Amino acid sequence: MGAALRRIQLGSALSAFGLGFTVPYLYVYVAQVRDLGAGTAGVVLAVFAMAALAVLPFTGRAIDRRGPLPVLVVASGLAAVGAAALGYASSVPAAVLAAAVLGAGTAVMQPALATMLVWCSSTATRTRAFAMQFFLQNLGLGLGGLVGGQLVDVSRPASFTMLFLIEAGMFVVLGVVVATVRMPRTASLGGARPTDGSATRGGGLRALLSHRAMVQLCVLGFVLFFACYGQFESGLAAYGTEAAGIEPSTLGFALAANTAVIVIAQFVVLRLVERRRRSRVIAAVGLIWAFAWIVAGYAGLGHGSQAMATAAFISTYALFGLGEAMLSPTVAPLVADLAPESMVGQYNSAFALCKQLALAVGPAVGGPMGASLHGPYIVTFVLFSLGITVLALRLGRRLTPVQDQPSLADVPSRVVAVSRPEGAAPAAAPAPAAAGR
Repeated sequence: MGAALRRIQLGSALSAFGLGFTVPYLYVYVAQVRDLGAGTAGVVLAVFAMAALAVLPFTGRAIDRRGPLPVLVVASGLAAVGAAALGYASSVPAAVLAAAVLGAGTAVMQPALATMLVWCSSTATRTRAFAMQFFLQNLGLGLGGLVGGQLVDVSRPASFTMLFLIEAGMFVVLGVVVATVRMPRTASLGGARPTDGSATRGGGLRALLSHRAMVQLCVLGFVLFFACYGQFESGLAAYGTEAAGIEPSTLGFALAANTAVIVIAQFVVLRLVERRRRSRVIAAVGLIWAFAWIVAGYAGLGHGSQAMATAAFISTYALFGLGEAMLSPTVAPLVADLAPESMVGQYNSAFALCKQLALAVGPAVGGPMGASLHGPYIVTFVLFSLGITVLALRLGRRLTPVQDQPSLADVPSRVVAVSRPEGAAPAAAPAPAAAGR
């Protein structure tokens, strides 16, 4: 990694470390520590998610017009203000407003960081750059949650205030670190990418919606996050405690197993997948997750011993982690490789919006099903996982060979003109790659 990429990765890891301090304890903080009730805690969590849905439609255009760096600096400042305010919030309006500010800031940071990674990497290095980001973010979240758990005390609100101030400090550090990054102007953005603005004629949203490969990837992304992340702390947790008789404390071990698999397997998996077709790697993830849901079904419906049910439930989270490690070097870089030069931010924001929609809809659908409709719940998500495989294979037919398998590229360049939005004018012939690029 170059100096710019190292600083971006450092800032991303530190911000994840800060989030890990508070995210696992937000419900307890609002409901019990501030004594605002379970209903208010639910509203705060909903507002945190809805704020992301409100700002993401406008984020991409701001990134493409102003650049990802100033957008990320503003977003990190906004998130720092929200985190600090939440640490002192003692009333319902203050907690809701602070959660909205924090949710909006952290949501904008995601596509801005992704766009910075795109600008500072090439087709040859982008897969590893996104895999490294995913690894560091999970490591940061895990360590933050672990350290934060040792500091909190429900009987001392000041201990939670300290956690939120630490989180705010991490966001400030992110802003300071990335502000020192010297972003390349054209080093990683040249090649076959459309540069004459033709890809955005008729409006950015219209161009994106006419790009069938990107639309299919967004649909695939929604199903991916709905069938996995949208169930972690809602439907799957409810299913485990109600159907499988899992102790609530075991949920922590299951999440730890998920993080451990990601941290341990990330770079082993990377070596296996980076020279294979992305669409087939994603299709394999669908099969792995379908098997994970079958294992979860055994945990709750297999009528085995409690020890076997517990082991099966923890294994489910571990299998999800294996799939996540396979997705990190494939999906996010593919979004970047589909994007025309003038719309990188909008493409990243559109995909982030699909992710947030899945994270909002997933708990609403999976929570009630996991708690009461145990058999249908498992069958539903086995089918959704198999749907991932089908959608991935269909997407592969719309990708160019280099987009689907970047290792085929003879030189580090971005081949996206042949997969431009329908109706866009052809891009000019690419200039020869610069030496040492």
